[in-house]
Amino acid sequence: MKGSMRQVLRDIAITTPITFVVTAVVTYLYSLLVHEAGAVNWETAFQLALIFGIVLPLTRARSDAPRS
Repeated sequence: MKGSMRQVLRDIAITTPITFVVTAVVTYLYSLLVHEAGAVNWETAFQLALIFGIVLPLTRARSDAPRS
């Protein structure tokens, strides 16, 4: 069980920054293309990074867990 928790924490540590960077780039490109103003929506990037960074690894760990 201890190794499983380390795996989940490692996945959270990897998923959160990747989600943050991808969301920042997407909001920048959206702002640039639609509003013609290159601005990043940092609030959205941070919120989605926290949400997806925690939820995705937890759901993966739960689906990979052996069923009893």
